[in-house]
Amino acid sequence: MAADKSLSNKTISDNRQAGHNFFLLDHYEAGIALSGTEVKAAKSGKVQLREAYATVDNNEAWLLNAHISEYSHGNRENHSPVRPRKLLLHRREITKLHEAIRIKGLSIVPIRMYLKNGRIKCEIAVAKGKKFHDKRETERAKTAESEAREAVRASKMKF
Repeated sequence: MAADKSLSNKTISDNRQAGHNFFLLDHYEAGIALSGTEVKAAKSGKVQLREAYATVDNNEAWLLNAHISEYSHGNRENHSPVRPRKLLLHRREITKLHEAIRIKGLSIVPIRMYLKNGRIKCEIAVAKGKKFHDKRETERAKTAESEAREAVRASKMKF
């Protein structure tokens, strides 16, 4: 039982570039339809989400360009590393995503892949691309916030 709790929200892969390159608007949790060797490879951490994105086609959500390496002990039934994978969402969530990506400049980006109660989930977000000056402004805000936090910490140390 204790082993199950430690695996309840284990992060398999992060897409750290997503927060830097996009304004993340709405977040969704989606299941993923995977084959057996994909599950084993994902649980061993062989997932890359950097260039991945999601789309809606025929009222189904799909994860594209996500790289899950081949399972090392797989046989001829091993999976293709980059293949479209179906995202498991509720109908109303798919409709919201479809409406969002119809707007120019919005896309669906995977944020992270993780284990939740033994199942592999993918957190996706509706995202709007940042321009160069937006990235610079975000970096300035982070720097100012960390400096303010450090100043507060230093003032507490004096008293």
